[in-house]
Amino acid sequence: MAGSWKRDLETWLAPFLARLGHKARRRMCPLYVEGLIGPGDRKSVEPMASRLAPGDYDQLHHFISSGVWDETPLEEELALQADRLVGGAKAFLIIDDTALPKKGAHSVGVAPQYASVLGKNANCQTLVSLTLAQGEVPVMIGLRLFLPESWTSNAARMVKAAVPDACRKARTKPQIALAEIDRVISAGARFGVVLADAGYGLSAPFRHGLDTRSLNWAVGVPKHQKVYPQNVKLIFPVAGRGRPRKRHVPNQRSVPAEDMLACAKWRSLSWRKGTKKPLRAAFAALRVRIADGPPQRIGDKGMQHMPGEEAWLIGERRVSGEHKYYLSNLPADADLKTVAATIKARWVCEKAHQQLKEELGLDHFEGRSWHGLHRHALMTMIAYAFLQSRRLTETKGKKKNRRRTAATEFARDPPRRSRPSLPRAAL
Repeated sequence: MAGSWKRDLETWLAPFLARLGHKARRRMCPLYVEGLIGPGDRKSVEPMASRLAPGDYDQLHHFISSGVWDETPLEEELALQADRLVGGAKAFLIIDDTALPKKGAHSVGVAPQYASVLGKNANCQTLVSLTLAQGEVPVMIGLRLFLPESWTSNAARMVKAAVPDACRKARTKPQIALAEIDRVISAGARFGVVLADAGYGLSAPFRHGLDTRSLNWAVGVPKHQKVYPQNVKLIFPVAGRGRPRKRHVPNQRSVPAEDMLACAKWRSLSWRKGTKKPLRAAFAALRVRIADGPPQRIGDKGMQHMPGEEAWLIGERRVSGEHKYYLSNLPADADLKTVAATIKARWVCEKAHQQLKEELGLDHFEGRSWHGLHRHALMTMIAYAFLQSRRLTETKGKKKNRRRTAATEFARDPPRRSRPSLPRAAL
């Protein structure tokens, strides 16, 4: 069995190695990926080298941490292979981030910041992640480090960690995500809807960026996200005194998402089967105008964002009592079950994060440099895509064998002809 997966890995890596060019890199890349997949508690360079190639530690370390080579061709190949596995109009591109807890202050990007995996602030690195998924099968295709202000404001620190010049300016996570979306689209990844949690969904520039790219999206938002009723109109206010008003104003006030859905009709829906029973929650949805247009002073009411694009506002009441809110630009004729299932499809990226850490050592990298961290992350994604390809092949094989078995049994023992059975009520 071990020999089988290693032979499969050699075939899987062939298009990646063709893009590497250099002979030494073509030899080190399979070693590194095999080390990530194979047994061993630690998936950092030294223990992997000691298990697989004790005399090649220096070359393996050079390959991942300090060698001068461009990761872009391998990232493009990963996007193509992921698209072949799960891409298409029914696929989702899921935007999220994952934290890698770290001690010390010298590893690139490490700082006290919120770590979703821990549910609190911690000393960690944060990676913006992109996951292509379809039919509950995720394939990770992007991991980009977010640099906190404590790094972007310290040029000497970034030079020491070899942060590329183009990555030294401060960028928000939504800005990183949009750049990554452009990259994977250019590489050939296909998907129907972009999904993201409230950490990204609360960003109006992020939502506008998705609209500008003509992408369908469904994102989480905080309960205080302001929206207008769908029938809001822009009017010229009547000036009681002073000059006539020159700008339109909305004829209704924006309200928090929580208040907008308070009196909506809620329905209990199941969106997929869990390990024990169907997963259910109560959902409600209304067509609204998002309050994310240009800000404008409206009389004595202060500054208020003007109505933006029309969208779905969705609420979810979980069995635990927790309430969640979402916005989506899915078509106005989409039914509630479709909207709910789309929103809930985001969970598979958390499964991918967990598997990359527990199975492949995403969080085991011990180097400090920008290139080293991103190359290690890239190798874990390539390894994960390979494992997903094997799982999909095995699943298809089992289904094919079941069909063959049924056909064989039918051929060997064809059913006897009998009179059609009568309906029970006629007996």
